[in-house]
Amino acid sequence: MWRLIKVLLILALLAGIALVAYAYLGPLVLPGDFAAPVREVTQPVDLDLD
Repeated sequence: MWRLIKVLLILALLAGIALVAYAYLGPLVLPGDFAAPVREVTQPVDLDLD
């Protein structure tokens, strides 16, 4: 039982490390995945000043 718990903890730790590495190194390696979509949005606004 302890062996299974140890394996799951190690896998969770490795997954956390991989997530942090992807967050920090991802924009350097894959900048397209982290770029915000760029488009101009125009929307009319109706102000009620009563």
